[in-house]
Amino acid sequence: MAVSFSHISIPFQESSIARSISLLPYAANNFHLLGGSPFVLYGGAGNFCWRFHDLKRPILKRPNIQQRNRKHVPINELISIRNQNNDQSENPSRNLANDEQFSEAASTMFPNDSTEEQTRATSHRKKSSMPNSQPGILEKARTSLESPSSFVRTHSSNLSVDDHHRGPSLSIAVIGATGELARKKIFPALFALYYSGFLPENIGIFGYSRKNLTDEDLRSLIASTLTCRIDHQQNCGDKMDAFLSRTYYLNGGYDNKEGMSKLNALMEQIEGGYRANRIFYLSVPQEALLDVASSLADNAQTKKGWNRIIIEKPFGFDALSSQQFTKSLLSKFKEKQIYRIDHLLGRNLIENLTVLRFSNLVFEPLWSRTYIRNVQVILSEDMSMQIGRYFDGYGVIRDIVHSHMLQTIALLAMEPPISLDGEDIRNEKVKVLRSIRKLELSDVILGQYKATSADKLNVSLCSLTPTFFAAALYIDNARWDGVPFLIKAGVGLIKHRVEIRIQFNRVPGNLYRECIGHNTDLATNELILRDVPDEAILVKINNKIPGLGLQLDASELNLLYKDKYNVEVPDSYEHLLLDVMDGDNHLFLRSDELAAAWSILTPVLQEVDQNNIAPELYELGGRGPVGAYYLWAKHGVRWADD
Repeated sequence: MAVSFSHISIPFQESSIARSISLLPYAANNFHLLGGSPFVLYGGAGNFCWRFHDLKRPILKRPNIQQRNRKHVPINELISIRNQNNDQSENPSRNLANDEQFSEAASTMFPNDSTEEQTRATSHRKKSSMPNSQPGILEKARTSLESPSSFVRTHSSNLSVDDHHRGPSLSIAVIGATGELARKKIFPALFALYYSGFLPENIGIFGYSRKNLTDEDLRSLIASTLTCRIDHQQNCGDKMDAFLSRTYYLNGGYDNKEGMSKLNALMEQIEGGYRANRIFYLSVPQEALLDVASSLADNAQTKKGWNRIIIEKPFGFDALSSQQFTKSLLSKFKEKQIYRIDHLLGRNLIENLTVLRFSNLVFEPLWSRTYIRNVQVILSEDMSMQIGRYFDGYGVIRDIVHSHMLQTIALLAMEPPISLDGEDIRNEKVKVLRSIRKLELSDVILGQYKATSADKLNVSLCSLTPTFFAAALYIDNARWDGVPFLIKAGVGLIKHRVEIRIQFNRVPGNLYRECIGHNTDLATNELILRDVPDEAILVKINNKIPGLGLQLDASELNLLYKDKYNVEVPDSYEHLLLDVMDGDNHLFLRSDELAAAWSILTPVLQEVDQNNIAPELYELGGRGPVGAYYLWAKHGVRWADD
């Protein structure tokens, strides 16, 4: 017997066809007989397709060529291919018997296919929709898996064979679904990914909280926050309706163990017994985080795919509390399952750092103490930025500096990783954090804005909560010895600004020093990576002003994103949620990074708390404490203009 591909005939044993057909009882409908026994697969010899279990995939002209998956290919095309090898160890109890049988059948029929292609075929075995001609199979599977409890039965009417065909291949549960973060950020980000094709059509979205709501109540609650891309609004209403129809709600009550068991039963019912991966976004108060995570680990993880949890900052109060929380987490989850999210790290500025450094020859040779004089990392928020409810207890250091600022420095200063794999990048980041010199209180400025009742702020601060932090850090390694890294983070300032400024050394023996004047700092070359306002990359150079005389001017080479790229910039939550689905963890803090960051800040925090050191007051809407200007001058750095 032989398989005929239009102009190609490949021999194979008859038993292999029988075995593959027995695995997929209705796959034979997708093949056509020619002259009795041979089958014909769709397409010409140069580019044909084969179908198993309603799976259609191209066969390359040279099947042994391995193609690298693009990270941001829409998930509808490659949802089950991504990170299969990495994720198998996350859930070792998964049953691989059918995988092996399917792979064996595929290898018999296509002996020239590479091992990677066979693995991809295996991973696809349950990702496609079941044909409408087989409704009985799905209904039987669903009926056998439904929980007898009343809350599960209430959702059975939402499942339709015609609408959903089969359960979702990816389920995402938002714990704390009625909170402000979930309504304003998480659900809109999930819809944006769904609308752009980065989530599977049959995604399952589950909202979990303590409020007594129905599915329709949750859908109504989040519908007003969903928007479609400005640059492509086709079928916006249809996509929104489809997304909301895939959204379900569960009142978990006040017993998290019981609530998570109910959530698991609901997810299993919606998944219909199929293999599905799960992501749990823990958008809950810090005091409830550990109990929720522990209950989730014991009662809501799937055994038919991988499980990942997303945890919001702040990550502890100090080194000791963070260590205890990490120890508890790691007793329930593997490190690779934990994604500690900081939305500020999902900004395009941060994601572009490694691209600029390692893909441009003009920058990397200059990236050391030999040419760089100082580095400034600045994050200032104006009065329009809302402060989180936990800010009064944690302050700007634990909220912004610990994760965002130190992670930015780590990405800027790290050595080239051996690859772009997340673990390789994290390995280099933690080396930088461990190399940062002990921070002295004399190199720190704390500030607090002076607010009155007329300012109408949402949060009233205690007398010692810092809203401004400035510090000079030094990295004690060969690349950065003696180079100050100055960080400035504050709220209630004159403008919203997020940028990185890299000032280079003066030109030794500058021939044009007489034209520059006495203030040589103004003639220093500078690289500015700006996120807000108006994302841009600026390079400051010295240039001759056109004319007969010899006059120099400090000019800027300007790449303004809004002028160059006519696209809508996705929200940072979209970037990070997509990274979680991809298994890309380089922008998420690993446990050792967390500990290294706390070791830098905890001594200063303890000294401030023990001595009741009051922060320097500054005007709300001003430029920050005056002490920050003197700190910059102390380390020989020109203050960046606001």
